[in-house]
Amino acid sequence: MPFANPWFYYLTIGLQALCAIHCMRSGTQQKWIWIIVFLPIVGCIAYIFTEIITRRQMGSVQEGVGAVFNSVGRIKRLEDNLRFTDTFNNRMALADAYLGSGQTDKAIALYENSMTGAFTENEYLLTRLITAYYKVKRFDDILPLARKLYKSVPFARSRAHILYALALENTGRSDLAEKEFDTMKARFSNFEARYQYGMFLRRAGRDGEAKTVFGTMLEEAPHLSGRERRYSREWFVYAKDELTKMKSAV
Repeated sequence: MPFANPWFYYLTIGLQALCAIHCMRSGTQQKWIWIIVFLPIVGCIAYIFTEIITRRQMGSVQEGVGAVFNSVGRIKRLEDNLRFTDTFNNRMALADAYLGSGQTDKAIALYENSMTGAFTENEYLLTRLITAYYKVKRFDDILPLARKLYKSVPFARSRAHILYALALENTGRSDLAEKEFDTMKARFSNFEARYQYGMFLRRAGRDGEAKTVFGTMLEEAPHLSGRERRYSREWFVYAKDELTKMKSAV
């Protein structure tokens, strides 16, 4: 009999205590206290699934499932659009959807097949293909595409430029990679590029310089507008994490 096992008794008491503490701290309805006390197993399970898992996780799970179904449906519609009307815009829309859903090989095939005629130098296409190549570590293939874009004004501050610098590093051209990162070091901006530069320095064993890059980023953050801080928030978080790692490693 499980109820005769003293460990089961202590586990039940512990579960009740955890649920009751969570209930009081989160300010949930007082009725849960009575349910947890008088229906220990059933009450705790109900509380966990209703107040803990549902509130914290079910929303994201549902969003994730919804995103998957929406993605599948959207891709099917885009495939149908392309089948009926084979235009450059329809090709890019479908390739982008493939790339966003993790079907990188399909995206690459569509991007590459679209590089014909007037579209061989299309900036949007070249930029997206750089992103796709980087995802599958085709670093050598990135270089000629980036050179086509290099004199374009938008390229200087784009993510494709960052991926170009990383591709240079990954193909043994670290000196050239650093020169590219150096062109993207503008203060109060380009935080993704600067974070990636800091990581480049770390990989090169130049932790002192990396600390300066990350530290400067965090010093600038309070002086940005709220919108700018939100836009670059993840890079500040990553920079802070790297500084913490370096401090703990000393």
